[in-house]
Amino acid sequence: MDHYEPPFDITNRMLSQISGISEKLGMIAAYRSLDTKPQLRRNNRIKSVHSSLRIESSSLSEGMVRSVLNNRAVIGPEKEIQEVKNAFAAYDYIGKVDPYSIDALKELHGVMTYLTVDESGVFRRGAEGVFDGDRCIFMAPPPDMVEPLMHQLFNWMKENAGTIHPLILSCVFHYEFVFIHPFSDGNGRMARLWQTILLTEWNPVFQYIPLESQIETFQDGYYNAIASCNANGNSNDFIEFMLDRIYEVLDAVLKQSGEYSGTSKYVSRLLSAMEYDTEYSANELLTLLGLKSKETLRHNYIDPAIESEFIDMTLPDKPTSRNQRYRKR
Repeated sequence: MDHYEPPFDITNRMLSQISGISEKLGMIAAYRSLDTKPQLRRNNRIKSVHSSLRIESSSLSEGMVRSVLNNRAVIGPEKEIQEVKNAFAAYDYIGKVDPYSIDALKELHGVMTYLTVDESGVFRRGAEGVFDGDRCIFMAPPPDMVEPLMHQLFNWMKENAGTIHPLILSCVFHYEFVFIHPFSDGNGRMARLWQTILLTEWNPVFQYIPLESQIETFQDGYYNAIASCNANGNSNDFIEFMLDRIYEVLDAVLKQSGEYSGTSKYVSRLLSAMEYDTEYSANELLTLLGLKSKETLRHNYIDPAIESEFIDMTLPDKPTSRNQRYRKR
């Protein structure tokens, strides 16, 4: 058992997916949409933390997660609030840890689960399974197998880091990690975080890309892909599923930046002027943009931005309310 090769095939579909992802990454690099927009980076980090915790059934809203980050009082389960604080602290390690170090993995698990689990920063000592709600997808390997299996996985990554494309390698790691289920708690959060750490080593832009938000949106597909791979004996379906999620989240980042090719100059101008974490009235947006006509503001700026899901109304059921405010997503 000293040497292990995770079973998977590189398919034509995977190669096509990688090509599409590389194209999107090139567009983001050309626009420098993350380098020059710290608020966009911060907002995406909040989305990452919120979505990763929501997958684990956290009851906190994105607004509550945002409030925790801003050191505002939040009324909610104490454990869930602590998990938010832990997750933000853990995500700050992205780009600063060795993605091929098991010691670093354990240390970061200790950060992620601080004050919330008994076995924090150590591999599990008991039997565990992977569940989608009340449905058990599979039972993980016995606890005495965890240490050797993790060493095999990390040795495989080290040996193949220069030969297997990082997009595929990170997806294989994610699946194999979930299968081994090395910790008593926090495995899903750590699998998603560590894939981001691996991707960030390849391309730093991934540090602030909220991949977790796509996994949350397609959560059923996430668990179905895991179950399919368990049945098939390889990680092909999971790799293709995750590559689709990466492609789609890069599309979302391009749209967020207001520099996507399909965005009008008016919407781009509106998004550049609006700050995250701020709600604007129509009059405030008129002043911000130097406009005089509310009809022009609504027709050219607000309506298309809402339609493209770049901004939200605070009162979506009362679009014409005088108390209506607009918030950048």
